[in-house]
Amino acid sequence: MDGDNKTNPINFFLMGFFSHNVASGFIYIIIFIIFFIALIANGAMIFLINTDTRLQTPMYFLLSHLSFIDIIYISTIVPKMLVSYFSDQGTISFVACTAQYFLYQTFVGAEFFLLGLMAYDRYVAICHPLRYSVLMSRQICFIILASSWFGGSLDSFLLTPITMSLPFCASHKINHFFCEAPTMLRLACGDKAIYEMVMYICCVMMLLIPFSVVITSYTKILITVHHMNSAEGRKKALATCSSHIMVVTLFYGAALYTYMLPQLYHTPVKDKIFSAFYTILTPMINPLIYSLRNKDVTSALKRALGRCKRIPRVPGDEF
Repeated sequence: MDGDNKTNPINFFLMGFFSHNVASGFIYIIIFIIFFIALIANGAMIFLINTDTRLQTPMYFLLSHLSFIDIIYISTIVPKMLVSYFSDQGTISFVACTAQYFLYQTFVGAEFFLLGLMAYDRYVAICHPLRYSVLMSRQICFIILASSWFGGSLDSFLLTPITMSLPFCASHKINHFFCEAPTMLRLACGDKAIYEMVMYICCVMMLLIPFSVVITSYTKILITVHHMNSAEGRKKALATCSSHIMVVTLFYGAALYTYMLPQLYHTPVKDKIFSAFYTILTPMINPLIYSLRNKDVTSALKRALGRCKRIPRVPGDEF
């Protein structure tokens, strides 16, 4: 019976970001605001892209799915974290932790691949503009989405059973704000060799391959932009790509630290901060960068607001 309890614990305890004090309460309120902004901003992006005919292009099609992933991605982590803090109950069942782990791995993996393949879209648009409609057809866009979800799901189906079948006999206190892979591994006390090998393979597949696609695509883009004769063309191309580069740098940088840096260089505080960058901040920053820095999106928003103002009022609505 004791062995079963060690292998399949009834509950874990999420320690969260910080201990309970006035300062930490203020930080958690900020996290709630970030979560709210992420939901509204990503929801607005999805609405605008699917209702405005001028945004019916492959790039915005992929952006709408990036926003969708961000919504469900942040929703698997932040609500539980906030409830645990404000209710002063940080416990999470083994089943709930497994479900959170599985969903988080699926969504983060899908976003890794999608961001990498979105770099290919920008490469085609700038380096092969005349063939853009062929190289980025609707069928290609669906293949990109299917590949992203397949990669994320494969990673999750591989890692979740291996991780959650390990004996967690060291401690059931998770010094983190969610059930993240490296943190769960540190709690386990069984043979981790198979897990570490699978984790390394998955990290290469999830991080290094998409990141290599990004580096290759933007290297070719910069070479093409450098040879452009039009200064206005160079400026427009760089403006279009700079937002994607900012997102990729933040997202991949934090993830590379979490998954690829040896455990010797990790501390609980650093792990929480870097994890917050790609699990909490990125879902909020993505739509803001792509909307505030994008004239097409801001114009679509103005048109949508204009349509709302022109809706005739029915007599008696004021009552």
